[in-house]
Amino acid sequence: MKDTPKPVEINLHQKSRVLEISYSDGERFELSYEFMRVHSPSAEVQGHGPGQGVLQIGKEDAMITHIEPVGHYAIQPTFDDGHDTGIYSWETLYDLGKNRDRYWQAYLDKLQQAGHTRREKD
Repeated sequence: MKDTPKPVEINLHQKSRVLEISYSDGERFELSYEFMRVHSPSAEVQGHGPGQGVLQIGKEDAMITHIEPVGHYAIQPTFDDGHDTGIYSWETLYDLGKNRDRYWQAYLDKLQQAGHTRREKD
């Protein structure tokens, strides 16, 4: 989507495990590392086609250890579990921010359907 606003600031907050991203249209999102990890746009998580996604379990303590810029359109974070193949375009990050609550609830529902529970962090 060409009209997606561009980030003007991206900050990693390691203590709270949140990526904070501010966009040129004034939107500001806080995406937890866990949320980003379980919604990675990588084929490893999303699969190679519709319905082929892999439910991510046990990512409550996910940490982002490094972020690499990808051209002028994306970032590629490295997570402490070694996952580093997700390229998060500005459009993807904006979508994750705008729909965070809905996507998070869908993830929790999928976990429950699969018989898993999320471990609450301290």
